[in-house]
Amino acid sequence: MKAALYSGPQDLQVIEVETPTPKAGELLIRVKACATCGTDAKIFNHGHPRLKPPMIIGHEIAGEIVGIGAGVEGFTTGDRVQVIAAIPCGQCWACKAGKMQICINQLSMGYQFPGGFAEYMIIPNQVVRVNGVNRIPAGLSFEEAAAAEPLACALNAQELVRVSDGDVVLVMGAGPIGCMHVRLARALGASKVFLADINAGRLQLSAHAVKPDAAIDMSAVDIEAEIARLTDGAGPSVIITAAPSGAAQEQAIRMVKPGGRVSFFGGLPKDKPIISVDSNLVHYKELILAGANGSSPEHNRRALELMASGRVPVADLLTHKVPLSDVQRAIELVLSGEAIKVVVVP
Repeated sequence: MKAALYSGPQDLQVIEVETPTPKAGELLIRVKACATCGTDAKIFNHGHPRLKPPMIIGHEIAGEIVGIGAGVEGFTTGDRVQVIAAIPCGQCWACKAGKMQICINQLSMGYQFPGGFAEYMIIPNQVVRVNGVNRIPAGLSFEEAAAAEPLACALNAQELVRVSDGDVVLVMGAGPIGCMHVRLARALGASKVFLADINAGRLQLSAHAVKPDAAIDMSAVDIEAEIARLTDGAGPSVIITAAPSGAAQEQAIRMVKPGGRVSFFGGLPKDKPIISVDSNLVHYKELILAGANGSSPEHNRRALELMASGRVPVADLLTHKVPLSDVQRAIELVLSGEAIKVVVVP
């Protein structure tokens, strides 16, 4: 079979490798779609401390079951499935407390296990045993199902800051995950949703797709003044920083409404993780600051339901599809800002 093997920074080659056979407890899928994200681009350019090359990468995965290992029940050949990316152990204190997304023993597809930039892929027993293989609802394409993983992450974040009826939400960061945050906030009942970015081109592309109540070009206007104007001085009740920006996190604390909630969704660069926080703002405004790290198997299942029901459509966000042989082009599109979401179709 063909697979995209990552051997080090900027070394991603499509090569022939042996098609795997499922062992006891495993499933084999024919990969039908593997969506790309900013993490794939970071791995391509800089590597990742949790990934030891050579490795087949790709972690937003959907496919068709073509092989079933001994002892696996509940699946049949031909089942259309979506696969979780972050794999909880199911046994640690976090997992037992229902917080699988912060499992202390977490593994990942495309990191410790070969991922979805390949024609075939083993779903390891570690995924099967934590219910990390979800059937794709009827009417949902493989490409859409591959986007369930990032939507699941957004769902985790918005549940942590309790987005609900009547909230005014600001999403800072107009990448594909920012687009999903806009649509998810509306699905959860937000009355207004604003979208902001420092990249005018990316903002225009994303705003055309998801149609926020206002699109704020941070390269042209003072976002703090603009948000004050848009909210009659009150500020949004929820701000989601869907970008790796410490400045955005600091601005969010200043802008959010008293009693509001801020989601630090985008992680910061490892060499610059410190921000300045006016503790008195947090204290006197009674703010809630929440981190958000990944998703659980249950979040993935519910993300598929949200897409299949039409409450959070994603098909129009999948702006580019490329064959496996052109996987580097997929990475380039992610980096260029020309696309919202790119899907590799083996």
